Formats: sequence, C-alpha cells, structure tokens
Amino acid sequence: MNTTLEKDNPDVVLIGAGIMSATLGMMLKELQPDLSIYVIERLHTVAAESSDAWNNAGTGHSAFCELNYTPEREDGTIDASKAIKIAAQFLQSKEFWAHLVEQNFIRNPQDFIRLVPHISFVRGEENMDYLKKRYEALIKYPLFEGLQYSNNAKEIEGWMPLVMEGRGSLEQVAATKMDTGTDVNFGALTRKLFRYLFDKPDVKLFLAHEVQDLEKNDDGSWKIKMKNLTNDDKKVIEAKFIFIGAGGGSLPLLEKSDIPESKGYGGFPVSGQWLICNNSSVIERHNAKVYGKAAVGSPPMSVPHLDTRVIDGKKSLLFGPYAGFSTKFLKNGSFWDLPGSIKFSNIKPMIMAGVKNIPLTKYLIEQVTQSSEDRMEALRTYFPNAVTEDWDLEVAGQRVQVIKKDEEEGGVLEFGTEVVSAADGSIAALLGASPGASTAVSIMYDLLQRCFSEQMKKTEWQTKLEQMIPSYKKSLADDVELYRKTKERTAKVLGLTATIPA
Repeated sequence: MNTTLEKDNPDVVLIGAGIMSATLGMMLKELQPDLSIYVIERLHTVAAESSDAWNNAGTGHSAFCELNYTPEREDGTIDASKAIKIAAQFLQSKEFWAHLVEQNFIRNPQDFIRLVPHISFVRGEENMDYLKKRYEALIKYPLFEGLQYSNNAKEIEGWMPLVMEGRGSLEQVAATKMDTGTDVNFGALTRKLFRYLFDKPDVKLFLAHEVQDLEKNDDGSWKIKMKNLTNDDKKVIEAKFIFIGAGGGSLPLLEKSDIPESKGYGGFPVSGQWLICNNSSVIERHNAKVYGKAAVGSPPMSVPHLDTRVIDGKKSLLFGPYAGFSTKFLKNGSFWDLPGSIKFSNIKPMIMAGVKNIPLTKYLIEQVTQSSEDRMEALRTYFPNAVTEDWDLEVAGQRVQVIKKDEEEGGVLEFGTEVVSAADGSIAALLGASPGASTAVSIMYDLLQRCFSEQMKKTEWQTKLEQMIPSYKKSLADDVELYRKTKERTAKVLGLTATIPA
C-alpha cells in the first residue's frame, strides 16, 4: 500500500458523483472556466446511488401533484407557500438545462426529461374537500396555470383508466391533473453533465476512491485523505473548496470536517422498495404520475404513487415506495453508518427527535413487516384490478432525513434538504432528501452565494448567471409574463412535447 501526495492540487473538490456535484461542477465551470475540479466517488461509476433512475421517484418535483407540499392549516385553509417555491425552483432547473442544450454542452434532452401528466388522487369526502381547497389555492398562481380539478368519475377514468377500473359506483373520488408534468431521469442527466465536464483537461475523476478524512490547513485550504478501494493505495490532495454531495454519505463526511456548523446534526435513514410492473399491456394503459396522500406519521418520500417512468428509453410502471428501515446511509453503504454517525454533539437532538416521532417509528415497523399480499393491497388502493403475478419487488434508494438541534424542542426531524457550510465558505455539505434533485440548480445557486460570495459580486459572474438562469434575481411566482416566456422557452428547447415511447 502506497501513500502519495498529489502535486497539482485542484481549486475545487466535489465528493460524490451525483446530480448535486454534477450541477455545481457545471455551474462553476461556466462561471470560471479556469477552475480545476476533482470529483471523488466511492463506487465504480457515476450516478449510481440516489441519482440513479431506479433509486428515486423521477417526478421532476414541481409540486403539481405532491400533496405533502400543501399542508392544511388548523383553520382549514391551505398553505401553498412551499408548493409555489418548489414549482419556481423546478422551472429554474429547466432553465439551466435548456441553457446547456442551447450551448450544445448536452444533447438529446429527451434522454432525461419527458412530458408525463401529474395527477393527485384522493378518496372520501374529507380528502375530496381538501383537494378542492388545494386546487382553488394553487390555481390563483401562474405557476399552476392549466391545473384541472374533477370529482366526476367518468372524466377521471379518462385521465387514468387503471386507477378507476374496478371501483364501486358509490365510491367518492376526486383528482387534479397537470398535463405539463414531467418525468426526469436524473441518472441520465447526471451522466451527460459529467461527460461534458470530464472532457475538460482540468477536471479529473477518481472512481472507487473513498474519502477517509478531512483536515483544515492553517491557510484555510483543506487536506483530503482518500483511499483507492481497488488496490488500497492512499492519496492526499489539497483544495481551496470542498463540496460534499454524497447523498446519505454526506453526514459522516461533514462530521469528519469538524467545523462548528456541523455540530448537532444527525441523520435518520429510510430505505425504500418499488413494485415494478412486468406486464407490457398494463404498462401501456397508464400514462401519468398518480400521487395520493401519505399515511399518518410517514416520511414525505413514502407518499404512494402509481408512476409512469421512462428509463433508458423504455416505458415502465412503478408503485411505491414502500418504506423500510436500515442503518445504512447509502444503498451501497455499511450497517455501521448510523451507529458511527452518533456523536456527543448530536446524541441529544437524535434522542429528542426520536421521542417526538413515535408515529414514524410505528409506521416503519409496519412497513418492514409487510407481507407480499400487504403490498399488493396497498397497490390495489390505486389499481383495484392489479394482479400479483404482474409485479416484481425491487429495492429502491436509501435516504437520510436530517435531524438538527433545536433550542426549544431539543431536536427536530427535517423533511427536506439543507446546505451546511463553514463560516469562511471553504466547505459545504448537502444533507436531506426530497425535493432534492429537482431543485438542484436553486440549491447550488444558494450555495454559491454562501461560499463564493466575493466572486458572486463580480460583473462577469452576474452576467453569466443571467445567461444560465434568465429568471435569476426575478420572481417566477409573481411575474406572469416572465413565467409564460420561461415556460414556453424551456418546453421548446427541452422538447417537452415528446410522447412516451411504446
């Protein structure tokens, strides 16, 4: 085993070769082409964990159909603020992707994004009242132009025949539908972004390399100690800036940095499974992403959906995810990930968050102990005529929900994403899950403001950002003309009129 010290150290190190690192790498190279970048990935290929198409919902989270983004307040009104924010953020992601296509940095956008209607579906009078109020709250905003509502069973059957067939005539149902919803293959997109980056002479990829330690130098730069997992050789590199975008593996690496801002953070891993349809005639009869309401106490990633997907050009149909519990932080991780992440600084927040989330624990136990027939019964809530032989069970991705210190409650479980950065901006890590990949451009823009604050003041950077994201510093939620112009441009450039292939 040899240990070497890299002679030509990079300006930037990206840990984890997923959609977040790929997005940040593309943005930085656009803003400052002379930056040198190293990408470190512990697996033998890029985009193999959370960014892989089979490991996420691929929804293109735009808040069109996800009911957990529009909670009902105690007074019965709908809080639409999160949905509006996410819808605008996803449109900004499409702006950036359209820019990359226009510049010929990436090609054939149909490889990673296609039109698939987004539908919210509920049963029972109480849920129907909620969905109607949700529709009325959202339709006021330009970002939700075109959203349709119906409680007419015949009309809803036209939207999603598989979901309606086999239901009793007296069952009360309602649905909303957005025809401009999308299916996104984030794995395919990530590979396109990295393919472009790795053609640059000053961008270098280290596959099958694991970061073992992070140490800050006196001059503010960082020393990264990593190990080649194929031959056990060790390498030490130094960089001015580190981004930790390693999915569930970000928390342990953030802890290794020992920055004060990392104290008090913990993680709660949640695994998932899909039922995948193997009957082509069934797959062809469904063309939508149908989302329902999550079970009480369940995490947002467990919102059930009957989901049309296009993966590697082939149409598929998935249902799930079924949640589970594993102490792994990554699908390809170790069962020691969770125990190893517990430190003196975060043990109290983790205990307090656990005490306050007993329903979640109960829900996960129920999910883990489900039988095959239990899973099929859950599917039949959305597809009454589902036949067991038509569906195979597959493992989905692993997510780590953020636990953070809270002055009042001791610790809280966060369902979302959060960037944790050092005060001097020399290192940042992305923690959490949904909506994650769909809002990667917005998340990375916020990171640039934190960690590259001086450069962000430069006219060159400002001008380039306006080219990359034309709605930069503007409000897509409030400016109707800007929204419609952006929507039209991105749809045209990204080819969002394409049909789902047979």
